[in-house]
Amino acid sequence: MNDIVYLLIAALAPAVLLAWYIYRQDSLQAEPVGWLLKAVGMGVCSALLTLVIVPLYSSTHGSVFSMTDAFIVAFIDAALPEEGFKLLMLWLLLRRNPYFDEHLDGIVYAVCVGMGFAGFENIIYLIGNYDDWVGVGIVRALFSVPAHFFFAVLMGYFYSLAYFQEENKVRNVVLMFVAPVVAHGLFDACLFMLSVMPGVAVLFAVLFLIGFNRLKKRCTELIRIQKEKDIREGMICGNDDMGV
Repeated sequence: MNDIVYLLIAALAPAVLLAWYIYRQDSLQAEPVGWLLKAVGMGVCSALLTLVIVPLYSSTHGSVFSMTDAFIVAFIDAALPEEGFKLLMLWLLLRRNPYFDEHLDGIVYAVCVGMGFAGFENIIYLIGNYDDWVGVGIVRALFSVPAHFFFAVLMGYFYSLAYFQEENKVRNVVLMFVAPVVAHGLFDACLFMLSVMPGVAVLFAVLFLIGFNRLKKRCTELIRIQKEKDIREGMICGNDDMGV
């Protein structure tokens, strides 16, 4: 019983800490906790949808034997459905949310959806690797959960741009989906190719770490940009007739 409790703590702690971090960044007008918990719950729903839908069409069923398989699984079986369902949940959450009135709010809510997804996914992975859940938990806490955080920052950033700004709206609507999908797909593809191409594993490991670090810096910058916009412009009310 104690092992299960520790496993759940290890699975959920990284997601909780990152959700708390983004909540603390929203210093001008913090979002109601009830809405943030709702976002987390919708993130869990997006994970459940992925578990149900992906096996219905997947041709690889998660198996990776070649570079082609790595990209198929990374994009078709993971990035596209996962980010698609997360974006759907974010849209359902924000289309009638009266508290979505600042640029940073898009990132805050997207991160909460993403951490709901990541926390639930972490539980599944750690239970599925029960014999080595400590090692798996450490690796996922250092990379997988922060990666979902970064994907969510990209989604929330472009969602806010599309919602609050008329300029380049179509581009931002596209990027709110494409940006996290590309980042997610490349992240997973690099990891998969570490196992299928051991001869160049070091190269892919270096590329992965460089890309991960750049993504971290870029997302930190996007959070700063949105905070500065809110400080400079004050509270910004959304336009009710926008179609995102």
